[in-house]
Amino acid sequence: MWTGRATNRFQWVAAVAGAACMALGVTLAVESPWTSGAAPLAMAVVGCVAAGLLVLFGTLAFVHVEVRVDDRAMEVRCGHIGVPRRTIPLTQVVGAEYAPRVTPRHWGGWGYRWRPETGTAVVVRRGEGLVLSLADGRTFTVTVDGAEGAVRSIRALLRHPAPPQTPAGT
Repeated sequence: MWTGRATNRFQWVAAVAGAACMALGVTLAVESPWTSGAAPLAMAVVGCVAAGLLVLFGTLAFVHVEVRVDDRAMEVRCGHIGVPRRTIPLTQVVGAEYAPRVTPRHWGGWGYRWRPETGTAVVVRRGEGLVLSLADGRTFTVTVDGAEGAVRSIRALLRHPAPPQTPAGT
């Protein structure tokens, strides 16, 4: 019914920094005239490669987010491989609101966030977003372009739920 997406091009800068850190670790391992012994060299190489991998894959997971709303659920997929992913059945949604200004500062940074007093969020950039009120009293926020369209779609689906599906062959 509705699909949307948001992108944060700044995350590519962090991903390049992670790749550079990994390259430094490999360069140290291959070409280093390290004279302090093998243990410090191994720690430097492992540290650079591990930090680089963490930054690289941690940022690539949140370069963009895709949101899909259909008559059954809202699905949120992050990054190029769609992980992390969250599917929220519309039976668990009691309301949807448009948020004109969602900021990473409010949530403690970019990425998949949880705050006890606020709820859960997927924040890939500053700007408009969608806030779902869930049946368990929690909220789920996601930054996405065209969030007003998502809110309209979800509200329409909540007023007119889809008929239950019957198993094949019955």
